[in-house]
Amino acid sequence: MTKRQSFLSNLFKGIGLKSKKIFNNPYSKVNINWFSLKYLKHLPPNKMHSHRLFGHPTFFYGGPEYLHGLNEIFIGDIYKQQLPENAYILDCGAHIGLSVIYLKNICPTANIVAFEPDEQNYLLLKKNIASHHLNISARQQAVWIEDTDLQFLQEGNMSSKITSNSINTKIVEAIRLKNLISQKVDFLKLDIEGAEYEVIKDIAENLYQVSKMFVEYHGTFAQNIELLEIFEIISNAGFNFYIKEAAVNYPEPFLRKQKNQGYDVQLNIFCFRGEK
Repeated sequence: MTKRQSFLSNLFKGIGLKSKKIFNNPYSKVNINWFSLKYLKHLPPNKMHSHRLFGHPTFFYGGPEYLHGLNEIFIGDIYKQQLPENAYILDCGAHIGLSVIYLKNICPTANIVAFEPDEQNYLLLKKNIASHHLNISARQQAVWIEDTDLQFLQEGNMSSKITSNSINTKIVEAIRLKNLISQKVDFLKLDIEGAEYEVIKDIAENLYQVSKMFVEYHGTFAQNIELLEIFEIISNAGFNFYIKEAAVNYPEPFLRKQKNQGYDVQLNIFCFRGEK
C-alpha cells in the first residue's frame, strides 16, 4: 500500500468512526430514537409529558431531567445487581418511579417500599406504578431520624429536600427509617438530598440487617467531616464500598468556578459485603 493509499484509508476510517460516534444513540435501549431525543431535550418542566418505556406510558415533568434519570438508571445500570427471590427493598427518594421500574425488571418478585415526599413527584410515582402494573407500596413520606412533621422544599423534581427554611416550603410527614430496618433488607437506596448524614447516623446500629446499600451523598466542603464519618459508619457496619462522582460540580477543582444547586460534593456510594 502506498503512502497515499494508507493516508486515505486512515482518513476514511477516522471519518467512519467519528460518524458512528455522532449517530450512536444509547437511548435506543429505552425506545428513544435520535429525533425523539432531540424533542425530549427541549420539553418544558412545567407540564406533564409521557413516553412509552418498555411498552408502558411513563409520565414525567421536564425532558432533560427525565433523560438524566433514564441515562443513569437504564443505560448506566446504576442499580444493577443480583437480588434474591422476594427481595425486600427500601427505596428512599423514589422520585417519579424510574428506580422501582428498574428494580422490578431485574427482580419481578421484589417487595419494594418506595418513599417520596414531594407531592408532584409522588403523584407521578403512583401514576407510573399503575401504568407499569407494579405491585409496590408507595408512601408520601420523607425518611428521617424520628416520626414527625418537617418543612420540605417541594420543587417537583430531583432537587426537592428537607429544609429548615420556611420560605416556599410545605409540611410533610416524616418517618423514622431505623424502625423499618428491624428485619433483613436486601437493598437500601438513599437518595434524600442532603439528609443522608443524619439518617445514616441514626440507622448505624441496624445496618447489619442491610445486604447492599446505595447512598447518593450531597454536601458542601464545610461538611467534609460528616462525609468522613459516613465512610466510618459504613466501614464499621462491615461494608466494602465503591465511590463514583454523581455530578461533576467542579471540572477544575483547584479553581472552583462552578457550583451545582448549593452542593460542592455529590457522590454515588455503593456499599456491599464480601463481593469481588
